Order: sequence, then structure tokens, then C-alpha cells
Amino acid sequence: MDTGLDPGAVVGPVARGARRGSPGTTRTLPPALPYELFDCLQVNLAVLADRWHGAGTHLGLGAALRFAPVTGADGLPTVARTVEQHLADARSALGIEVRSLHRTSGAAGIPPTEGCYVVADAYHLPWVPYFRQRHLDHSFLAEAAGQDGQDGPDGPDGPDGPDGASVVDGYHNETPWGSARPGQWSLSAADLLAAVPGPALVAELAPAAGGPGTVTATADLAGPGAVDAYVDAYARHPDRNAALGRLTLETWFLARSRRLHAAFLAASGAAPDSAVDAHLRVWGALTEQTYLAARRVERGRTEPPGLLPRLREQLHADGALLGTALAAAPAAGAAAGPPAGAGAELRGAVAAVAAAVLGTPVGPLLDGRSLGEVPQFSSFRIVEIIERLEEELRFEFDAADLVPENLHDIDAICAIVRRSPSAGPALARLGES
Repeated sequence: MDTGLDPGAVVGPVARGARRGSPGTTRTLPPALPYELFDCLQVNLAVLADRWHGAGTHLGLGAALRFAPVTGADGLPTVARTVEQHLADARSALGIEVRSLHRTSGAAGIPPTEGCYVVADAYHLPWVPYFRQRHLDHSFLAEAAGQDGQDGPDGPDGPDGPDGASVVDGYHNETPWGSARPGQWSLSAADLLAAVPGPALVAELAPAAGGPGTVTATADLAGPGAVDAYVDAYARHPDRNAALGRLTLETWFLARSRRLHAAFLAASGAAPDSAVDAHLRVWGALTEQTYLAARRVERGRTEPPGLLPRLREQLHADGALLGTALAAAPAAGAAAGPPAGAGAELRGAVAAVAAAVLGTPVGPLLDGRSLGEVPQFSSFRIVEIIERLEEELRFEFDAADLVPENLHDIDAICAIVRRSPSAGPALARLGES
């Protein structure tokens, strides 16, 4: 699909409070579906699949392991799939057929009913964090409200009236503007008009006769030359802000799709494999590392090295570790050795900043609790911790040290503070030699 909108999002309870303009009635979706494995176009197809064909049907979207980049509108290669490709996947893997597909100039062309799948500009959708922040394609289900024939408290145009709509959106992600979490929202007719004021794609979907059929694991992986060309395009792009901003989205897509494929293989009876588990962890760390690099360059700091070689390594390892013929392979990105020790003053300063950013007590962090074990922890919080430490201690981290392995516990962060060439005055103020 090409609506002229940005095709993706950055790089998983409820969101942190209501956003301005958010609909008032919110219901949490059932927790059985792993929403965090899907992108914002896939997830609501997965919701319909389990609703119509039973729990677990959603895993069919993970049957195919793909790496087939195409040139995007910005000239950089992308693995993002179009809405039409997602709908084709839904037919073959989920047993969902498209009864009609049309473009509309606004909400007036959306018929709220069972299976009404809409892709519109997230900038206007008040239930997602991108509301009035970023333009990008985002899907939701627009279903009928007031199906019991009784108008809601606001009359026929109110959220529960027959002219309102029930919006279902299973999207699960962390963003710079807050958390997106699966939910169901009641919108009045006026709310829906405001949420979709411009172009949208509307697919009227229905369960296919006979269900999804048999789905087997497949691999559609471009060869080593294509992997190298993909990575080289990002390495050589002259606009580092643009390249790393786009790569943040790419690694997010790749990491989620690999986790979804592994979940499909596990449900199909594949034996547990520690090498696969390690490979998936590195994909997660790579997503964090890419976002961190993008933020550093955006702020005029040095681009951390090592990111693109690590991406190349991961893509080359995908076929061996996650393809249909699983094979033993060394895990990329092994964790660093024990961190160097640091004095009490530095540990206290680092722990205080991390605790303030994460909204958690200092004590457990000083006792060795990993930052990743704190529920509020995410890539965005890593960046905030780094930036606050640089501001408060008045130094700059060495770019080469800013990899996820060095940023998930207090002692590891202290170790890279001590290694920074510009940290001498800060360490002296803290009584460090």
C-alpha cells in the first residue's frame, strides 16, 4: 500500500495515563495473544484469526522466515511489507479472506462492522502514542457499537449508540511518546470522523470457508550478496540521521519477525534450542543498539561503531539458526565478561539516575538487580539514563561502549564511565582515582 504515509514505527498493563483526545471508554483485550510479536499492520489480522478460527491461529503469520528487501521511497532498502502483502498472508496462513478492498477519503467510507480492517494515519488516532506526534500507517478494527439496539448515554451518536464505533487495536510497543497497549475503545461518530479525517484503506474481511488449512514453515531468504548489499547501503548512506532512523525501524521489524517465526516453530514441535534463544536475544539487543546509535547521532554525538557488522552477522546467521533446516551455529554478540569494579560514590550516582528514570527503588539496583528486570525498562529509558548521566556528571560516554551488554546493570555502566577519556573530572569529583 502507498498512502503517502510513513510506513512504520520505532522499536513491548496499560499506557501511562490517557493521552489528550483519547476516547473515554477503554477495555483491555484478552492476554492470550502475544501482541508484542507483531507489527502494527499484522496485529489486528492476528486478533481476527484467533477470534474466528481459535486460539493459536495467529502463529501462522510466523510460518515464513523472510529476508527480501526492496528499495523504499527514501532510496534505502527495506524489509517492510505492504498492506496488500499482509492481507495475502492472512488469506494463506490465517484463513481470512478479503471481501472488499477500497480507499476512502475519510471516516464516512468506513462501515463499522465485524471484520472491518482499516489502515489510516496514526497521527490522528487518539488511542496510540503517535497521536499528534508522527505520521505513519497504522491498522485498527472498526466494529459496530450499540449492537444490542439500545442507544448509549449520549444518544445515537454517542460511543454506545448505533452511529458510534468500537475500535479494537492490538498494537503493543514502546515509543518516545509513551506505551501502546492492546485495547478496545468506544468512539462516537464525531470521534471517528476526527480519527480518520483523510485517506484510509478499508478491507472488509471474513473467515474463509474451511479455515486456514495446513501451514508449514518456509524460508524466503535472499542470499549472502543481498545481505551484504543491504548492510552496505546503510553503512555508506551519507545522511547518518536518515540512515540510522530508518535502520531503527528495520531492526525492529526483523527482530519481531524472527521471534514470531521461532514461536511458530516451537508450536509446531521444534525442540528447544539454546542457540536459537541466544540468536533471538541478540536481535533484541541489536534493536536497542540501533535506537541508541540513532539518538546519539541525532544529538551530534559520535556514531557508535560495531552496529552494522553485528547486523550483517545476524542476517547471515538467520538461515542456519531459524530456517527450516535448523543447524548448530555460534551465537553472535556474546555477553561481555564481568564488569570492572567501581567505587560506592559512582555506583550511587549511577543507580540514583537509573532509579529516577525507571521509577524504581535504588536499593535493589545497588544489590545487583538488572535494569532489564524493571517493568518500565525499554530502549527509550536506556537513552534517557545515558543522557542524564552525561548531563549530571558532565562527561561523554565513549561511543564504542554504547552497546546493550554494557547498559543493563549498574556495575556495567560504572565500568564504561570509568573507561571514558572525558570522565576524569567527574570521577575526581566523586572521589574516584
